[in-house]
Amino acid sequence: MIHTRDHQTPYLFDPWDYLGPKRKTLLSESWAGLFREHILAELPVQKLAHFFTEDFGRPTKELYASLGALILQQMHDLTDEETVSQFSFNIQWHYALDIPGESDESKYLSPKTLWKLRHLVTKEKLDVELFNRTTETLAKAFHVDTSKQRLDSVHIRSNMRRLGRIGIFSKSINTFLINLKRRHLEIFETIEKELVDRYLTEKALSCFSLVKPSESGKTLEMVARDLFALVRRFRDHEEVKSLHSYNTLLRVLKDQCSVTEEKDDQPAAVEVKPPKEVRSDSLQNPSDPDAGYSGHKGQGYQAQVMETYCDSDDESIRAKTLNLITHVEIESACIGDVHALIPALDSTKERELAPTELLADSLYGSDDNSERAKEMGVDVISPAMGTPKANTLNLSDFKQSETGVITACPQGHAPVKTRSGKKQKHGVAFSSEHCNVCPCKDQCPVKAGKKNHYLHYDIKAMRIANRRAMEHSPEFKEKYRWRSGIEATFSEMDKKTGVKRLRVRGLSAVSYFARLKAIAVNIFRATAVRKALGLPGEAFVVIKSDIRYAIFVFKELFMKPMGLLANFFTPAIDQPRYELKIAA
Repeated sequence: MIHTRDHQTPYLFDPWDYLGPKRKTLLSESWAGLFREHILAELPVQKLAHFFTEDFGRPTKELYASLGALILQQMHDLTDEETVSQFSFNIQWHYALDIPGESDESKYLSPKTLWKLRHLVTKEKLDVELFNRTTETLAKAFHVDTSKQRLDSVHIRSNMRRLGRIGIFSKSINTFLINLKRRHLEIFETIEKELVDRYLTEKALSCFSLVKPSESGKTLEMVARDLFALVRRFRDHEEVKSLHSYNTLLRVLKDQCSVTEEKDDQPAAVEVKPPKEVRSDSLQNPSDPDAGYSGHKGQGYQAQVMETYCDSDDESIRAKTLNLITHVEIESACIGDVHALIPALDSTKERELAPTELLADSLYGSDDNSERAKEMGVDVISPAMGTPKANTLNLSDFKQSETGVITACPQGHAPVKTRSGKKQKHGVAFSSEHCNVCPCKDQCPVKAGKKNHYLHYDIKAMRIANRRAMEHSPEFKEKYRWRSGIEATFSEMDKKTGVKRLRVRGLSAVSYFARLKAIAVNIFRATAVRKALGLPGEAFVVIKSDIRYAIFVFKELFMKPMGLLANFFTPAIDQPRYELKIAA
């Protein structure tokens, strides 16, 4: 039976007055007060309602508090056992989750309940909904300016062992043999004892990590032949082919080996691929098949993170501005950053958090991405890929029209002929009389022809050349210097939430952990900004005007006089709330 409470209607008598004014002020001004005020009531509990009934079965734990506990767990990077302890005894958690009662029913959450709820959230992909709702709520509450943002990726390691090529083969075979023994013992007993002893015993499997470098090539060939023999042996056995571990063997064989089929009485053979021919999306560890490989960062995943930023040199202004993480997407480490820009812009646009100016590395700012972003109203500020040749003139040195057509050479001579072709390709001809005596002819890309000197180019090349020229301007350097600030965000995420090394495996689990940790960083930052602004830790209303924001604190106007009346009664902690209506 579903059990929820109303966390929006204020209490008639404040159940937290027993803490005293100083401790209560500390609570309300901390992250706990911000979570209670802005986040708790916005949690998407209704998305879980179809898993429970309204009038049958034992009541669930209060779902707002339980769902909030999942966020607090990632805020403080806790295990399930530590989370249960904090949920049961930590006053900050009780205040943040609005749990005033002292019963076990209110303040105890079993590890099984925590695991089950996390499983439901991951299965329904509610981590995306949680991140979107909390981000939108904080953006409205703190009037975040989303026009300027920056984008980059951070590497994440899941809870998997780093394996070399020999380790990938041997571990895959070991997992398959264990699985086969458990599921189909009679089939397992038909396998040669020598092969079983080589991979199934723990002592034998550990020997593969002690291989001498000089013998690694022979050992790799041996394990490849053993894996190939198992694949061939059971390729027509339907029961074995249905095993996940057998399909892992197939994937390793495809990723790491080249197979020669039987031909002209020659038996099938297997050959290990050279390292350069192994794709980056090949299997890195049988225990985490979703993980990929990046030659720059290694095995694992990457999180694409986009955030707002303040471009003021005044530290007091930056301290009062919330840098809000607006987009988080998790993907395999083998996927290039070039594919992340447009999905990030689409995601923020749907939630009305899209930027108009975006800072990013050169991998994000390809010409195609920049043009598509421009169509979406976003100016991507990013260095162009590639390096021009030294001591040569570029297309940007030629005078050009607004449409990118060359109108004069660097020496000021106009072309004698201009031609526009298909696919935005252009050609211009300059008089050989001028080009033959030009002092820059050795550095100029214009080439001599039969009648004139010619230059062929396309609009894309012109755009890239103009971008490279713009990179040396003071305006570009002034704007782009703020991109490096996102590295501080990654450091903050790691130090406060441990995002770079997670306790889970698999894309869905890693995505859940990373998004909730991003929520945590937003909450920590919002708390710091609220303190810098000197805003009260109670609920407040912001009325927007052309001159200023008028902040009316509800407690000072309405609840403080009620506190005098409360002294004549014994507060009932578990009593239901009542709506306090004030006549106009």
